[in-house]
Amino acid sequence: MTKILLHGCCGKMGRVISELSKKYDNLSIVAGIDKFGSDNMGYPVFKSLDECNVEYDVLLDFSRADALENLLTFSLKKQKPIVLCSTGYTEDQLQLIENKSKELPIFRSANMSVGINLISMLLRKVAPVLKDNFDIEIIEEHHNQKVDAPSGTALLLADSIKNSLDTETEYVYGRSGSSKRDKNEIGIHAIRGGSIVGNHDVIFAGDGEVIKFTHNALSREVFAVGALKACQYISKVSENKLYNMEDVIGLDF
Repeated sequence: MTKILLHGCCGKMGRVISELSKKYDNLSIVAGIDKFGSDNMGYPVFKSLDECNVEYDVLLDFSRADALENLLTFSLKKQKPIVLCSTGYTEDQLQLIENKSKELPIFRSANMSVGINLISMLLRKVAPVLKDNFDIEIIEEHHNQKVDAPSGTALLLADSIKNSLDTETEYVYGRSGSSKRDKNEIGIHAIRGGSIVGNHDVIFAGDGEVIKFTHNALSREVFAVGALKACQYISKVSENKLYNMEDVIGLDF
């Protein structure tokens, strides 16, 4: 049984994860952390990490990027692995995560969907084949309450392409002006509106044909499934390193 401490338990994703976890026989959320508190989550909720006195196996975070330092400090003190699902980390924060992964197992993914991560893996194979004859554009759509743009997922997909190529590429965020498109650009476009859960299109546009990789998240449950899979995975590892969803998927291609 994997015992999970859920940070950000009263947020939208926290509540989805809490409900979904009831369907699993081999894991349990034993406590939650949320500054607003709650008495209807089915487990004890503390307003801060320091107040928590419940034993756990994995700390799962679905909150905000500015909570990172406290989460890492707490995890190092407890010597327990952590699954980071928040987005919007700065370059300095990403470097901090990388550094601390030498001291304890850390899981981080810009998107917890198994489908998105499969697309990311496929893009590394496809992009080098198509790059010379296709222009690459990424469009992402999210709800009007999302605070970071472009999404961490759009950057994950863009980085998968960029890192697979042996030529220099440049990210162009949105498109304006009066000059034509440069061949080495990867366009990244963000749309915010309504209650869109998360849609991503990677477009390879060539002469006479267009190839699209599309992923539509129909509910937040898709991210909750991935997060719980990550908790189960990292609770069994022994090596201090940075893990991601590709480790959980386990495909080698």
